[in-house]
Amino acid sequence: MEEKELEIEEESSPLSATRFQSFDELELLEFKDKYVIRAIRSPDQGFSANRFDGDIQPLSSDDVLESPLKTSKIFGVVGTIRLVAGMYILVITACKEVGKYQGFPIFRVETMKYLPCNQAIKELSTQEKKDEAYFTNLLRVVESTPGLYYSYETDVTLNLQRRLKLAEVWMRKPLWKQRLLTHALYGTELSWMTLWSVSLTGLSFQTAELTLRDTPVTITLISRRCTRRLGTRMWRRGANLEGDAANFIETEQLLELKDFRSSFLQVRGSIPLLWEQIVDLSYKPRLNIINHQDTSRVVERHFNDLSQRYGEILALDLTDEYGAEGKLSSAYAAEMEKLPDIRYVSFRFHSICGNSKFENLHLLYDKISEDFGKHGYFFMDNEGNAIEEQRGIIRSNCIDCLDRTNVTQSYLARISLDLQLQKTGIFSPEETISNFLEEYEKFKIMWVEQGDELSVEYAGTHALKRDLVRYGKQTLGGLITDGLSAISRYYLNNFQDGVRQASNRRILHNIELLVMFLHQDAIDLISGRYSVGRNNPSPFQLNAFESLSYLPVASALLIGGLTLTSLSVNQVGRNAQQYLSSVLWAGVTAGVMAVIKANGRQFCSRPRLCGLI
Repeated sequence: MEEKELEIEEESSPLSATRFQSFDELELLEFKDKYVIRAIRSPDQGFSANRFDGDIQPLSSDDVLESPLKTSKIFGVVGTIRLVAGMYILVITACKEVGKYQGFPIFRVETMKYLPCNQAIKELSTQEKKDEAYFTNLLRVVESTPGLYYSYETDVTLNLQRRLKLAEVWMRKPLWKQRLLTHALYGTELSWMTLWSVSLTGLSFQTAELTLRDTPVTITLISRRCTRRLGTRMWRRGANLEGDAANFIETEQLLELKDFRSSFLQVRGSIPLLWEQIVDLSYKPRLNIINHQDTSRVVERHFNDLSQRYGEILALDLTDEYGAEGKLSSAYAAEMEKLPDIRYVSFRFHSICGNSKFENLHLLYDKISEDFGKHGYFFMDNEGNAIEEQRGIIRSNCIDCLDRTNVTQSYLARISLDLQLQKTGIFSPEETISNFLEEYEKFKIMWVEQGDELSVEYAGTHALKRDLVRYGKQTLGGLITDGLSAISRYYLNNFQDGVRQASNRRILHNIELLVMFLHQDAIDLISGRYSVGRNNPSPFQLNAFESLSYLPVASALLIGGLTLTSLSVNQVGRNAQQYLSSVLWAGVTAGVMAVIKANGRQFCSRPRLCGLI
């Protein structure tokens, strides 16, 4: 379709004319029968939503004739979701500007709120009311989800190189017009909500202002989470049958100067095989590789998709060579041999860089430096002309794609940054950012904070090995922090990430941080992977016993048995008859422990809405 045709379709749309633009401040008016959302600076623009049936209509003069029950300020409309009883509208109630991307302000969502637009809950059955209560609890979890960002003026999902490749006429238009063009191209229906809503993106966003050789430099680190296989650490592993990998993230390191802009892209993601690691109260649950006839096709689909988006691919595997990790790594290597166009490199991070040998990462660079140089980076002048393009990408993974991966990606990003700064003439060929200690510290802190944010979203705690990124070695404080994070991960993986309602948790990292974590069912619901319908069977009518009901009983028996055993042992020296009692209670305690261990999966929190693959 020609550009001119798009313009005609746009202007002829009943939803466009000159009415729509992005508004960063909105007013929510709550009436008995409806909600009204309108722009504060243009109060004649907005829409109304019926509180009984969710019907959304353009704002009319009759909508605000009477006084509202409540008036509040909001900062955006995210969209709608339909549960058993009816529709809910999600709005942003607080946000914070965290920096700029391509000159456009970027905001992080602080709090959100769901507005119920239904009265059908009175007509629901007992089971439907239970289902609705669970779904609304999941929505409350989403209201405090970390790591959600948006912009009123630009699409933060596009990296610099991709942005330049899009048609110039497209990118010059505001976001609401880009949406009109999208719908015109694909012939899809456009609604009022589409134009009034903002697009939330799962990101990590950090930015820093540096001064290098008296030259002001801005470095932005933005990581974009893929929405195709979203989930928490133990409940989204490996790939699905379409080749979409869990915890798949594109990270762009953007360098901005007065006359140039450049970016360096990397991606991370779970090993794209079919595998799982179901929690069962073990510290390290058994890793199971799923034998499936389509495994090779899954791997091929994954890398074909990457090649189409990024060009040449280097698959960097940071897993161990022994134990379950070794078996998974060997299976991955075997599949990669079937893809001659993709280079696979195995680097045993723990063996080579363990015991604070961070400097040994140069051994990795020696292995991949030729590919690294071929891939390059994207470089453009201030007039928008591309001088160099990034022709390939490094896809890194460990097991979680969090800790080892973040250390390695930060190392490669620093090398690329040095090359970019040398190209601009700010650095001589011998200089690196590590020669400027204060500015280098800002760079390292960005990568530490990014690793933390991505880890909180996927695993519920800060990243491990943070010291390796910031100091190049492991410190005593870092070891203690990593230990606390490991314990927190164990608890969250086993007892919260599946179905339990998320709660406030304090994790000690030099200071106490309040962390809210989104669990698997909430992710599946809000992402649309699970669709609610009144005619669908309830996902909560379980055949097995409910873990939440039996876990406290099992815990009480275990603690009671240990206490009585301890008391009996203390009495043995005074009364020999207590010896038999000690043996008895020790046996009972051991039996309880054996039963809990044998049924470990039943006592752990599991997702209810969707399967693993």
